[in-house]
Amino acid sequence: MLIAPSTNRVYADAAPRMAAAELTVFASTALHAKITAVEPARIGGVAYLGFHTDAPLDDHDIAYLSNLSSAYALFEHLDDDLMRPVTLGPLAHFDDDLLTIQKYAGKTNEQFTKLLLNVTLLASNHADRMLTRQLTVLDPLCGRGTTLNQALMYGYHAIGIDTDGKDFDAYSAFIRTWLQRKRIKHRADVTPVRKDKRMLARRLEVSIAGVQSLTVFHADSTQARDFLKGGVADVIVVDLPYGVAHGSRTDHGLSRSPVQLLKAAVPVWSQLIQPGGAVGMSWNTHVADRDTAAGVLEDSGLRVQHGTGFDDFTHWVDQSINRDVLVARKY
Repeated sequence: MLIAPSTNRVYADAAPRMAAAELTVFASTALHAKITAVEPARIGGVAYLGFHTDAPLDDHDIAYLSNLSSAYALFEHLDDDLMRPVTLGPLAHFDDDLLTIQKYAGKTNEQFTKLLLNVTLLASNHADRMLTRQLTVLDPLCGRGTTLNQALMYGYHAIGIDTDGKDFDAYSAFIRTWLQRKRIKHRADVTPVRKDKRMLARRLEVSIAGVQSLTVFHADSTQARDFLKGGVADVIVVDLPYGVAHGSRTDHGLSRSPVQLLKAAVPVWSQLIQPGGAVGMSWNTHVADRDTAAGVLEDSGLRVQHGTGFDDFTHWVDQSINRDVLVARKY
């Protein structure tokens, strides 16, 4: 597999190893063929990911591998050091500038966002329907919508929540402008959400071509049960504040550590996914260690996924951020 180029040099350096871990998760959850010897490789000075299969890849396996976050091209290795291209068909309901056009400080790398969504889907009981069912993805700390856009790209429904009014306004303006510019039939409205004459949130509701829905709330996700019903999502994907440019807001103010936010929010988030669903989160291990973060998930009745692949996503972002991934399933 030829590794896709990345505009982020640091992530490009980590991409072959991250792709190896992601492929291992795909192999253990969704593929028919048995995959072994997954190793980054360099061919002609270019980064690839090599692996062996016990049988030729069938259409099912190729369809799944087409959606690996760092997959650029796939080749079958033949005799005499020749490689034959394998046609990929990734889920792509829209042009890829939906993911790439937004540029702002602190934006999560699009390839990493796709990886996080992929491994969360694969850990859930929807792994075998990832390519065929219109699932619902919730990001309870959605910022300016990177995860929401990836969910839309997959043809899914998307729900987001964020406390930052500026981010809510920026994403609302972006998605409406983008849909208009692409001449995609849609309806978009921002309305207040009230309960007992008290305003709980602002809500952006977007219907896309009558077949996809996007809903974003300007609200506190720890209060989500006031405006969202239980079991509304199939998976939750969340990129926690890293405690550098952005911290976690709690009842005690702004904190560099996300632990207090997790303790307050995860019991609520777990109510928003269906049994068999999964929560995938990324965070900065400099401000919360892995065991502590995993313990918070387990305390809310979620079962953290372990093993080769799921335990191998830690990677360096910069001198103040070492990012890791945890995925937990609701039973």
